[in-house]
Amino acid sequence: MASPPKTLFKVRVPDDVAETLRGLHPELKRKVKFALKNILSDPHSGKSLKNDLKGLHSYKVGRLRIIYRIASKRIVEIVAMGPRRKIYEETYFHVRKDTK
Repeated sequence: MASPPKTLFKVRVPDDVAETLRGLHPELKRKVKFALKNILSDPHSGKSLKNDLKGLHSYKVGRLRIIYRIASKRIVEIVAMGPRRKIYEETYFHVRKDTK
């Protein structure tokens, strides 16, 4: 893997996402950390989500997705991380719960 560009943003990781990250296989954890560095160097590198998840971005790491938002000019907030098959639905319910 090529080294990622210098990071310009800081990351905010909620406890539940940090717990998920700690439980990953070491090789996948290494890939996720590399992906996070890429996101922090260019937050718009992920796919912009639409409809109910508008304002969020998704970054692909194999079958895993990192869902995040650009919280400010220098902060990226990781919202969720998990397998593609269920992460979008879980994120939708998480976002709805937070807006109530």
